[in-house]
Amino acid sequence: MTTSPSDVSDGPAIGNGGGPVRLRADIAYDGTDFAGWAAQAGQRTVAGVLDEALSTVFRTPVRLRAAGRTDAGVHATGQVAHVDVPADALSHAYPRAPRQGDSEFLPLVRRLGRFLPPDVRVLDIFRAPAGFDARFSALRRHYTYRLSTAPYGVEPQDARYVTAWPRPLDVDAMAVASRHLLGLRDFAAFCRHREGATTIRDLQRLNWSREGDRITAHVTADAFCWSMVRSLVGALLAVGEHRREPDWCATLLQAERRSSEFAAAPPQGLTLVGIDYPPKDQLEARTRVTRDLRVVD
Repeated sequence: MTTSPSDVSDGPAIGNGGGPVRLRADIAYDGTDFAGWAAQAGQRTVAGVLDEALSTVFRTPVRLRAAGRTDAGVHATGQVAHVDVPADALSHAYPRAPRQGDSEFLPLVRRLGRFLPPDVRVLDIFRAPAGFDARFSALRRHYTYRLSTAPYGVEPQDARYVTAWPRPLDVDAMAVASRHLLGLRDFAAFCRHREGATTIRDLQRLNWSREGDRITAHVTADAFCWSMVRSLVGALLAVGEHRREPDWCATLLQAERRSSEFAAAPPQGLTLVGIDYPPKDQLEARTRVTRDLRVVD
């Protein structure tokens, strides 16, 4: 299930014994002109822009932690992050004359709308419950990947969010290949290597839909490693073009490192569309499970 503001409010935000107050932020962005989520020196990143805006509002340095660190050029309509704000700085989020009927942090959402550039928006902010961690409390992440096989490419208004694919695709073959990849598996062949990081993931959904020239992949897992979604799509595009047989994808799962037999799909077609969290009384238990190093039997 996905928690909502009404599920997680723990009372007034101030009066936390002087310690930091954890806030949850729901975020959307167009990733085209960002070098990804994670802050990087000398690069324009989503986290960098948001951290700067929030630090300006709260008049103290703060840092967001996201559920998923998207790559350069990847978009989000359902990113979730948390930020720890010193209790004595929280008052800066409140207006001198609050509007009747406003939720506690709606004025902050409005204010950030004026601070932030048009390609990133904080959709909502509310107080997180005890034990909430945007990354480690998450049950699963949902992505979509959109392609167009239209002979003219992609209509201009969609060009930043849909990948133009110049060759026909056999969606039925891609669907068959996708079924070989579902479940708790080691996806090393589909992940860029990070020293000490596990590549074991539970891929819960990978299916395809088609409407005319528009093809969409729907991908859900408990978590994703670096470039995993784009790599999955890239391998399946090879099947869709009949350059590979559907059962070839199953053989890739035997690899111990990122495979060089296919290219990752371009970033612009990929969007993070949602994060699911458990009820608040199960958040700490979920965090413990997520932090455990997994193995495949």
